[in-house]
Amino acid sequence: MTKKYSPKQKKPASAASNTQTSIKPSLYVAVGASAGGLEAIEAFFSGMAPDSGMAFIVIQHLSPDYKSLMVEILSKKTKMKVLRAEEGMPVLPDNVYLIPPKKNLSIFHGKLLLNDQEHVKGTINLPIDIFLRSLAEDQGDKAVAVILSGSGSDGMRGVRAIKEFGGMVMVQSESTAKFDSMPRASLSTGLVDFILPPEEMPERLLSYAKHPFVIKAERSETVISDEDALTRIFAILRDKFKADFTYYKPSTVTRRIERRMSINRIDEIRDYVAYMQNFPGEAGTLFREFLIGVTRFFRDREVFELLKESWLPEILNRSAGKESRFWIAGCSTGEEAYTLAILAKEYMLQSGINRDLKIFATDIDRDAVLFAANGVYPDSIAADVPQELLSKYFYRKQDSYQISRNIREMVVFAQHNLIKDPPFTNIDLISCRNLLIYLQPVLQRKVLEFFNFSLNAQGVLLLGTSETIGEMGDCFESLDHKSKIYRTKGRFKHSLDSHELPQVPGSTYRDLGSRFPVMRRDPHVNDERILERFLEALSADNFPLAVVVNEQMEVLHVFGDTTGYFKLPSGKLSRDISKMAAKDLSIPLSTGIQKVFRKQEALRFSNIKLRDMDALKVVDLRILPLPQKKGQEPLVAVFLEEVARPDILDKTQAIQAYDLSLEAEQRITDLEQELQFTRENLQATVEELETANEELQATNEELLASNEELQSTNEELQSTNEELYSVNSEYQSKIVELSELHNDVDNLLNVSQIGQLLLDENMDIRRFSPKIAEVFNVLGADVGRSLSDISHQLENADPVRIIESVHRQGKLAEHEVRAKDGRWYLMRVVPYSVGPRVFSGTLVSFVDITRMKLGEEALRASEEEYRALFETLPLGVVYHEADGSIISANPAAGRILGLTLDQILGKTSMDPRWNMIREDGSTVAGTHHPAMIALRTGHKEGPVVRGVFHPEKNAHIWLSITAMPLFKPGESTPSQVYATFEDITEKRQAEQDFQTLFREMFNGFSLHEIICDEKGTPVDYRFLAVNPAFERMTGLKAEQVLGKTVLEIMPDTEKFWIEAFGEVALTGKSSKFEQYSSQVGKRFQVTAFRPARNQFACIFAEVMDGEGVDNAVQPTAQAS
Repeated sequence: MTKKYSPKQKKPASAASNTQTSIKPSLYVAVGASAGGLEAIEAFFSGMAPDSGMAFIVIQHLSPDYKSLMVEILSKKTKMKVLRAEEGMPVLPDNVYLIPPKKNLSIFHGKLLLNDQEHVKGTINLPIDIFLRSLAEDQGDKAVAVILSGSGSDGMRGVRAIKEFGGMVMVQSESTAKFDSMPRASLSTGLVDFILPPEEMPERLLSYAKHPFVIKAERSETVISDEDALTRIFAILRDKFKADFTYYKPSTVTRRIERRMSINRIDEIRDYVAYMQNFPGEAGTLFREFLIGVTRFFRDREVFELLKESWLPEILNRSAGKESRFWIAGCSTGEEAYTLAILAKEYMLQSGINRDLKIFATDIDRDAVLFAANGVYPDSIAADVPQELLSKYFYRKQDSYQISRNIREMVVFAQHNLIKDPPFTNIDLISCRNLLIYLQPVLQRKVLEFFNFSLNAQGVLLLGTSETIGEMGDCFESLDHKSKIYRTKGRFKHSLDSHELPQVPGSTYRDLGSRFPVMRRDPHVNDERILERFLEALSADNFPLAVVVNEQMEVLHVFGDTTGYFKLPSGKLSRDISKMAAKDLSIPLSTGIQKVFRKQEALRFSNIKLRDMDALKVVDLRILPLPQKKGQEPLVAVFLEEVARPDILDKTQAIQAYDLSLEAEQRITDLEQELQFTRENLQATVEELETANEELQATNEELLASNEELQSTNEELQSTNEELYSVNSEYQSKIVELSELHNDVDNLLNVSQIGQLLLDENMDIRRFSPKIAEVFNVLGADVGRSLSDISHQLENADPVRIIESVHRQGKLAEHEVRAKDGRWYLMRVVPYSVGPRVFSGTLVSFVDITRMKLGEEALRASEEEYRALFETLPLGVVYHEADGSIISANPAAGRILGLTLDQILGKTSMDPRWNMIREDGSTVAGTHHPAMIALRTGHKEGPVVRGVFHPEKNAHIWLSITAMPLFKPGESTPSQVYATFEDITEKRQAEQDFQTLFREMFNGFSLHEIICDEKGTPVDYRFLAVNPAFERMTGLKAEQVLGKTVLEIMPDTEKFWIEAFGEVALTGKSSKFEQYSSQVGKRFQVTAFRPARNQFACIFAEVMDGEGVDNAVQPTAQAS
């Protein structure tokens, strides 16, 4: 796994000068970028002031095999000093530090540290996350993260760390990023402060750095001192999110408020209150600031190793025969809950045991709970999850990982307020890590009391490494002090009220609860206290037996003595009230409860006789639906009261005398109906599972194909990398060769097949190659003569005038010239340069281009012929470049697609407007269009049938597409691809109509294949196809007959009919006759004909009584 720096691994080198490091940057800005990030980095630093007082550390994904030129490139974009990071280098203001290749960068006490990257198979290196985590831990609220263009999710975890320690986060807007994966991953955390294009970031960053709350050391008192404003902020959050932050630690609350004020450029807290009221979205942002949940899989790995080795086995081993229950309080986005589930599953598999484990994962943040319940995490989790567990309990989903279903089903996620909502009960293990540190001591004690109440005997409590049980030592004992693992000593009652917090004097902030009653009182809480006091005061003398039951018939709460009415059944514990109830009470109780749930009306049965030991008593049964709010579980209350005098009844209530036989009959009817519904639901579920299984198999095949393509792409990239190495080596050797060849120009002139003529500034001949004699009538003795004195063979140009013009203007000139013998030359005249804008003559060359000119003429004629064919071809034809863009299309293509040529040209397969689909309706990704497959594989693709959206018809049309790659000579990679297609929509619709007619035709239809012996005599025939009418008329299902012979289905079939049908199949003569089927007991009028060689088809209709002649009518042959 990728290493993260910790002080124990490496200590920074001591600084050479204390005065050098005495100047501290106002902010430490970490800039993370990957693919497409160079332009964004340049835009960012081009607008950044060189004297901002901030320090900048740039973290990129660099190739380990090439020298980085970032220092040279970035130095041209900023006046700040640009340095490559070195071991122990102090970070100074107004400097830019760049990560070197092959290294991970971290910071400790303001100094940079380097660690070698580890490239282990199956792991990924995340240098941005590594540095951001160390920066957050080292600099706290002075840390700033800037995430720019890049692929993958590197930086996402680092953003969480920056926010956890009070820093600020800026992310490049997705629309401006060349690769938006990294910005999108950071944005998914919901913790980003600014979303801006890179060029707009410097101005906002400078504004943030100059805010009073950022530059002042003493700033928290400004917020705390304004009690009215702070109270209004708490009230807004409580009203909107039902969360009271009054008893959160003042430092936490004020730091979060100050940061939001800094980001929104607000100096006064009263102005910030007004801002929250005018912009409701700000309350949600501040709420998320308070609830920053920094978590990851296997966080603090040594703690989870200890749990796995010691306490998980102990808990699971003692829970045989009953459900084990874990509670992850403050689960954030669910990583820790899934981690515990994975560890428990691993232990059960290794130990060969099976336990019923339920993990409750709760958090007050609804968005975090929904994210956790979805179970999809970025690919950066590969740095936290061991490879064997990653492959075992996760599966790839595009660029993310999805938790496996067997782990997901172990965890129940729910939104839950740890302070106000009732705690879970019968818990074996509670994990609440790094939540108590944000609470005041009084609130910490209340939470720990809840945990003590929730835990079973010997229950285990896991806290964060910075948390302790404080004053709750009488309730918990330490199992491992370092890992903060505790065990409950048992349940104790404490004087602290479980619904109302006391006033805590000692600071202005803590007195807010007493000064502002609205923050302290909750009418709903008072109502609950009154209800509790009322129920405690009731006794069995003035209150009947009452039981609260849910729709699953489970008992949730019992008031009163159940003796004589209920008892625990033997075997596995069940809360089903019908199984607990006495035998004489079970039927009326279950019938009545279901009736109340169904009708939502109160019900009363009277005169129910129960036998208790030897005594007989009469009871009244009342069942009432409990009031229900939106989102609440439906409940009913069951009241049982023994009747002392059955003749005295409340005449005002509707009373129904209980009739056992009537209720039993109704109960049986209800159970039969419920059984029928259950069977139908089971069948539907089976069909859905079969469909889902097929889809999963198809998805698996696609994933396997994608994996093979990725492997192929990786091999191509490796090959390209090797080619680049070769090219680089060739360039370096070329430099040496060119310096050596400079002295050999004379020899080259003599052997060159190009006519070359070197003239001085007076147009006197200095040198020439033998080939020039084809153009000018020169001899060796003509060196030194003026070119104007030499005759030439050109008939359509004056070379002397052309050369004079070049010598005068100092610019190259090229002309195609023709000699008197019909040969063509490319005449190129170049000024002979001896320095910047200093020329000393001209160099004239003549290249024989006769073949090229002839070829151009032939090519022009061929192109005209091709263009005529291209324009008139009825098939649509488009040409794609190697990058996938369309560079040419014929008119038929536009006509078929419903687009103009301008709308087609330039489009790529990645354009979503194609909306290409397969025949099963699934979407075809741009990379899987036939043209893209042909480009990628270098092989012909198709013909394949695909649907493409037609804008004029506002519907999909169906095309038969074939794609063919084109190669340049000597190359194995396609340079272009052309795709041809035709519209088969009408043909496809006709086929579908025929199939529909086949299925819906009234008469029965069957298709058969005749079976002959070695002599060619028909001996049997096989069923190939039948329509629904055949099934309806014969009572035989398609799956019963298809692929089988008639003798397998109807062994008593007479040989006569086999021979009759054989004659139709072998001779082609159709027949019409009546046939009686003893197996189905019906007579049919049959028309038989031959649709194909050795086949016959039958169309038959049932003959009603009185319409036929005989049960055995001979066939009547007719001409086919």
